Amino acid sequence: MIQQRLARLHELMTEIHLDGIVITKPENRQYFSGFAGSSGMLVISRQSRKLLTDFRYIEQAKQQAPLYQVVRHGNAIYESLAGAVKELGLVRIGFESDFVTWEVYQKLADSLNGADLIPVKLDTLRMVKDPQELVVLTKAVEIADSAFNQVIKILKPGLTELELALELEYQMRKLGAEKTAFDTIVASGVRGALPHGKASNKVIEVGDFVTMDFGAVYQGYHSDMTRTVVIGKANDKQRTIYNIVLSAQLAGVNAVKAGKRGKEVDQIARQVITDAGYGEYFGHGLGHGVGLFIHEDPRLSPAGDIELAEGMVVSVEPGIYLPGWGGVRIEDLVVVSAAGCTILTTSSKDLIEIG
Repeated sequence: MIQQRLARLHELMTEIHLDGIVITKPENRQYFSGFAGSSGMLVISRQSRKLLTDFRYIEQAKQQAPLYQVVRHGNAIYESLAGAVKELGLVRIGFESDFVTWEVYQKLADSLNGADLIPVKLDTLRMVKDPQELVVLTKAVEIADSAFNQVIKILKPGLTELELALELEYQMRKLGAEKTAFDTIVASGVRGALPHGKASNKVIEVGDFVTMDFGAVYQGYHSDMTRTVVIGKANDKQRTIYNIVLSAQLAGVNAVKAGKRGKEVDQIARQVITDAGYGEYFGHGLGHGVGLFIHEDPRLSPAGDIELAEGMVVSVEPGIYLPGWGGVRIEDLVVVSAAGCTILTTSSKDLIEIG
């Protein structure tokens, strides 16, 4: 799989006339080498591949990146970089313009004096997932699904949002997650109107909607899911708002298909909420790509102009957020196909009443 990814990278290099490329972004570093350490640079030409890292990661790099020559850089990584570039005879060199800071760019320019530094963006090469990635992503989704199904068994009035978030995170780690995919969101009652309401000390009460947005990281890949449940019996307004969001979510899932643009899918789901009179209360995009990073391209949003392709993995997560009342969001991860999509998230989307 790494060789196939490198082949696509070489095609890009040929297209924009690069002799080589320096990769520092952690997600791209892992994608093109297999190395999951927190420190290192890839130096890639058409004929050679070097991984520069420090003492802590030498053995790990050798195990995870067998296609690379591993170079220990000590405390002078830019000197090692300059040596590698000189050895490979690179002049026109790509760098990740969407990741490299001005300070790092200056260090690159100083150490590679005489080289032409060309801005490139590599994230689009990660949008379509290969079979190996889909296996790992599916496992990350399974971990989150299983954690949710465990947590709703102990969810009750009197727990704080932080306690509920901690239990979710504990269950995911127990099931094999390396870490959480992002800061766990638990928003109950009126706090449900906060789309990114991180867990707080608020006590969960009877009558509250509780929105849980969370994910697991497994072998570097992220999952992302949201479910909203109610404590006690749902009232008429809660059922109405929940069913509108569910209808929008199902419409969005059904609209996902290779060949459609992200904004087309977004509009189909958004129209359901707009027609119900709540369009102004759905203020974010319908979804986003997920993989080695939690928010990747393509985007399902009014600005999402990328055409969906088979093998892309995206979230579908409409919501309604009413200030002073609360909110509802429902989210699945799906894999794009020519016929539509495959839903990875398996937890029920029926309105769950706790107690």
